[in-house]
Amino acid sequence: MLMQSRLVALAAAVLLSIGAAQAQQGAKRNTAPPAPATQPAPAPTQAQADGTPGQSGWIVRCTSASRDAPLECAMEQNAVLTKTGQTVLLVNIRIAPDTRTPVALLQLPLGLNLPIGAKLQVDEGKTVDLQIQTCENRGCYASIPVTPDLLAALRSGKQLKVSFQNMAKETIAIPMPLGDFSAAYDKIK
Repeated sequence: MLMQSRLVALAAAVLLSIGAAQAQQGAKRNTAPPAPATQPAPAPTQAQADGTPGQSGWIVRCTSASRDAPLECAMEQNAVLTKTGQTVLLVNIRIAPDTRTPVALLQLPLGLNLPIGAKLQVDEGKTVDLQIQTCENRGCYASIPVTPDLLAALRSGKQLKVSFQNMAKETIAIPMPLGDFSAAYDKIK
């Protein structure tokens, strides 16, 4: 019951803070130089310290198994509660080395109505259903190949909406801005 009320409160906070988070993101882009690709995301701003979700845009991270191994890069966007640091939603997109096609991995919160799964939607476009594959102590996970149509929508869209239901069957939708998606994707392909 406590988890359900937290998810409902979280959804309300997300929906109420979208404008503020996007305004902060726009201001941050206009005043701060972009962080190098190998550094972690910048710390949340003080204005986000009230517990509302903070979003810092798409971040590219590259890693290598060893000095001699090639770099493998992925892009991600994370929505967290800044007061607690709890991840509400993480979207990670990487190019699969074997097929050279993009794959999206989503980390969702615990306490979901698992049979319903999750949904992706770019702006007012077609909804893509996701099956939740597994859950562990950090959250639940779903992955999907990024089709050429979905990739085109993500590149030209303004907002990605990820929605799911809590155990009380209330729908929670979390918007993620796509303003810097194309630039980040061009770095990983």
